[in-house]
Amino acid sequence: MEASSASTSRKALKINLDESIYGTFAEIGAGQEVARHFFQAGKASATVAKTISAYDMTFSDAIYGKDTRYVCESRLKKMLDHEYSLLIERLDATRGEKTRFFAFANTVTTSSRGRGHTDSHGWLGLRFQMKPRGPIQEIILHVRLWDRFRLRQQEALGRLGVNLIWSAFNFTTAEEFIQRIQDNIEGQRVEVDLLRFNGEGFKQVDQRLSALELVRQGLTEVVVFDPQGHVQLASELLYQRPCLIFRGTFRPVTNTNLEILEKSKEQFINCGVDPKRMRALFELTMHSLTDEGKLNKQDFLDRVDTLTALGHPVMVSNFFLFYQLKTYLRTCTKDQIALVMGASHLEKLFDEIYYQNLGGGILEGFARLFDDQTA
Repeated sequence: MEASSASTSRKALKINLDESIYGTFAEIGAGQEVARHFFQAGKASATVAKTISAYDMTFSDAIYGKDTRYVCESRLKKMLDHEYSLLIERLDATRGEKTRFFAFANTVTTSSRGRGHTDSHGWLGLRFQMKPRGPIQEIILHVRLWDRFRLRQQEALGRLGVNLIWSAFNFTTAEEFIQRIQDNIEGQRVEVDLLRFNGEGFKQVDQRLSALELVRQGLTEVVVFDPQGHVQLASELLYQRPCLIFRGTFRPVTNTNLEILEKSKEQFINCGVDPKRMRALFELTMHSLTDEGKLNKQDFLDRVDTLTALGHPVMVSNFFLFYQLKTYLRTCTKDQIALVMGASHLEKLFDEIYYQNLGGGILEGFARLFDDQTA
């Protein structure tokens, strides 16, 4: 794969110069920022079969079908289904033997409200062939855009889309892919909190390790696995629900751990929480997953498998301090939050050394941790 220092325009041009890559761009909600790079790079006629932006809801529904929301994964998949099928239907007979077809789509909402708000987010996806008339491969991302102004968000989205297409057609490993999608996006302008690889070409990719890699490389602070071991968006899984988070190392899971969890759930319910709406999660921190700075991938997989088998989702976070975790959870829910911890974590909670970076020290840390809906 070409060095990560390659500019966005250089990547777009390299794709345009590859006559075997040809496809469609369908973008809704943040301009046609990805397609724009390919037009500006030159030789776009060798790559672009069609671009479309169905902004009007009636038009969009007529093309892709109705959905409950316009910025969601199911909407993205309908866009990919429609555009890719149309591409194959119209062009496979004439150029399928020598062409790796693709359909790129995104559905995004942008806002100028600034960092700290979760309004600016979207779904990006690429459906493509690794070889002419080869099986369908698919990569899907969910992103949050943290720039303060809308135009900067659109700019970052355009670069991310080019990185996605370039990295997909030059795929080596999931770790390399995750590193490359950050190219030319300085700072922490974009958060990628969900990544899925689908298709025969990605059989060697473990989706759980890819999710963990997002946290390790700093593209997101949190990933969540459902009880089936599938990666889910924390913001959707926890949306406006009471949350009980049990932090631990769980190496191994003991009967004491399970008893603590059950007693905590009982106490939470006694506080008036609806048990049918409550989400109870195990939480592992990146700190607890490393041994002398090294990540043991098999140990991580074993712990996730064991914990999800108990019927609860598992969260992996980059939050060493509890007030950081609570601040994140408040972006997902305004309902009650309960944080459960063992004795070792409780002792650290009162250690002033962990609050030295706060102007108000431990008192400020506790003020950030506790509100009238947190216990």
